[in-house]
Amino acid sequence: MVGRWLMFGVMAAVGALFTGIGIYAWKRKKPMWFWSGSEVRKEEISDIPAYNRANGIMWIAFSAFFWFAALFTLLRIEAGFWISMAGWMAGIPCLTIVYKMIRKKYGKYR
Repeated sequence: MVGRWLMFGVMAAVGALFTGIGIYAWKRKKPMWFWSGSEVRKEEISDIPAYNRANGIMWIAFSAFFWFAALFTLLRIEAGFWISMAGWMAGIPCLTIVYKMIRKKYGKYR
């Protein structure tokens, strides 16, 4: 039982982290970056609020895997584990593809 609550806490924390990144991106005034250590200059983006909103939606959608994993962990720990693994394995490549689409849509240099 302790393992179930521990995994629930970890999955909820991961979901909250990515939801927080999404909210931060959505409200940010400067363009949100994607890669660690990279910077997106405002001169590169045609519509910064729309670009950041799309970024925020992307991160919040990614966090949904982990919120679902947390909830399913309470029902069955294995289900929560496999949902979180699907989130990581499918989610990370999807994040990259979606970010490239966002960058293409809102970039000034298409």
